[in-house]
Amino acid sequence: MSEVLVATDADWILDEVRAALADGESTIRWVRNGKDVVPALREREADIVVLDLQIGNMGGMATCMEIRLEAGADRLCDPGVLMLLDRAADVFLAQRCDADGWLIKPLDAFRLRRAADAIIRGETYREGVPAESEVASPEVVEEIAPAEADAEVG
Repeated sequence: MSEVLVATDADWILDEVRAALADGESTIRWVRNGKDVVPALREREADIVVLDLQIGNMGGMATCMEIRLEAGADRLCDPGVLMLLDRAADVFLAQRCDADGWLIKPLDAFRLRRAADAIIRGETYREGVPAESEVASPEVVEEIAPAEADAEVG
């Protein structure tokens, strides 16, 4: 049984999360403002918090940071955090606030379920980040750099 807290002011996002995660064993709670997340977690712990990046006057990034600060000071449970991003460029924000995972909209039930299950198991789920094999290794960068320098001096 999972305890899920959703923070969004968009009804369609809540509908998507419910469609993906409501399985008869999970409890899904909802708040419309980022500032209501920490009080809701103090009232009842959650296994995962699903944060919309754009919510009210305290967005997903600030909310995630507040969760991490309060949990780090032992004033709050430390739930997994899944951020719902608007675009691939927002991945940087999710990384900076130490989210456990993120999805880039548009959403679908299969990806939401897969991401939530991974985070509840203590794993991460990250979209929009190149696989390690796609990133140039330091050796390749070092080999390229001297050749470019020689060409410029040439």
